[in-house]
Amino acid sequence: MKYKLIALDMDGTLLNDDHEISARTVETIQALAGQGVEFVLCTGRAPFSSIPYMQKMGLNGYVITHNGAATVGTRDERIVHEFGMTPQGLNPYIEYCREHGIHYDVNTTFSVYVPNAPDLSQEALDLYHRFLIDPLDLPAWEDFSEPIVKMTLTADMQQLDQVQSDWSVWAPEFNILRSGDFFIDIMHKEASKGAALKKLAEKRGLQAEQVMAIGNYYNDLSMLTYAGLGIAMDNSPVEVKAAAQAVTATNNEEGVKLALEKYCLGN
Repeated sequence: MKYKLIALDMDGTLLNDDHEISARTVETIQALAGQGVEFVLCTGRAPFSSIPYMQKMGLNGYVITHNGAATVGTRDERIVHEFGMTPQGLNPYIEYCREHGIHYDVNTTFSVYVPNAPDLSQEALDLYHRFLIDPLDLPAWEDFSEPIVKMTLTADMQQLDQVQSDWSVWAPEFNILRSGDFFIDIMHKEASKGAALKKLAEKRGLQAEQVMAIGNYYNDLSMLTYAGLGIAMDNSPVEVKAAAQAVTATNNEEGVKLALEKYCLGN
């Protein structure tokens, strides 16, 4: 089989709008895994909100999390690689969020921290719990014992459009990307899904031509353009579709299953 490693984005790609994987998609993935194909979830989520999906599908291997900032083993939760940031560099971004009333959190590979966590609204808590997150109170930088891999802003689309416009003239110290309509992520300048996928492929002794990637949003662009075959979901923005080599059905129409059948099982 041509493709030995297949990277799947989660939200908007593998998962439908109810955050579920269809049984038929799981069957297709398991059939390919049984033929020796390795699957890796490549997501903006943290390990604790992505590894359970690997386990539900009966898969081992790795998850590329935090949009490429941390790669973690599914079986033992061992950190294979992470891009740590200098936290003091985040201070101007945090000050901007405070001045404009924008919610943010700070992530290590396995923990999520928010300012004044005990005072979070039930609406905010419900959003975190949807992603299997129990946020902790944000400490001072010197109290962190693990590398910080990501800072995430959450706001409505118009607010985040303005954030991107304002920050476009700042010195590019970090990789700042739109990871969803309502999310902006700040990471190490070298961190991306594509960079992490490339490292994993090299670890496996694979060339890009042996890698397939399926995604639906701007944070997927680096892996779609790295992979030998990059496939965009039909629910992707037009720019993502343009960067991909193929387009499949939407996440609510089993687009991942259809792509795997066409480009893997069909060969």
